[in-house]
Amino acid sequence: MKPNLRKSFLFNLVIVLGLCAILYMSFFGMLHWLTKHGEEVKIPNVGGKDMTEAIALLHKLHFEVNIDSTFEPASKPLVVLKQVPDTGSIVKEGRTVFLTVNMLTPPRIPMPNLVNLSLRSAEMLLRNNKLLLGDTIYKPDIAAGAILEQRYKGAVINPGELILQGSKVSLVIGNGLGNTEWDVPDVTGITVDEAMITLNQYNIQPILVVADQLSQISDTSQATIVDQEPRAGSDGKGGVNRMKMGSLMTLTISQNPQPEDIHTSNNTNPSKSVK
Repeated sequence: MKPNLRKSFLFNLVIVLGLCAILYMSFFGMLHWLTKHGEEVKIPNVGGKDMTEAIALLHKLHFEVNIDSTFEPASKPLVVLKQVPDTGSIVKEGRTVFLTVNMLTPPRIPMPNLVNLSLRSAEMLLRNNKLLLGDTIYKPDIAAGAILEQRYKGAVINPGELILQGSKVSLVIGNGLGNTEWDVPDVTGITVDEAMITLNQYNIQPILVVADQLSQISDTSQATIVDQEPRAGSDGKGGVNRMKMGSLMTLTISQNPQPEDIHTSNNTNPSKSVK
């Protein structure tokens, strides 16, 4: 190989190696700048803070913020319920932080059916639907421990009716028949409305049946009670028929009965309760 040619080859090789070294250093230098190596920040705790305050704090630390919402009855509106990444995580500047905040206005949901459930099951279903347990009212009933009624703002609320999440639902619960007994009151010969007043005093639950299935009841409240079970009066053993609080009484009714159709009893003044 000629001397000039050899010198030219060596010269070009040196140039190529030099360029490779420059490109190598430039690449890793740019990589360091592009990835902001070493510029890491700890995620602050914004849980429980007002949404506006949390966003301002994260923007100050050069984070992007993404907002989602849900409803939590126990928390104030527009407070941060959850953050991702979590508090204390080490991330690079510019990272997006996802915040879940509490809704300003709770959504409406269909009221679940709590009737006949136990109190424990009803409480669980209320929590799952983000509803709150209001008053618990106990009432003598054969279904001890079962939910008899569900009420919202003092009125019965039926399953499927729309209700705001976070609302309080009161429950009427059966507490059994207990040991309180009454002489069976005589309600034959009076209207259903009048009988209800008497039976409510003794916490007796009425069941209405029609005396003649072929006849029609035009006004149940004003229909006359022609018979009842259990009947008032003697029990045939020297005493009187008695019944516990919350017991059922079957009332046979007729719209316009004849006097002879009405079963009567000598016991028209029920005695006071005994324990």
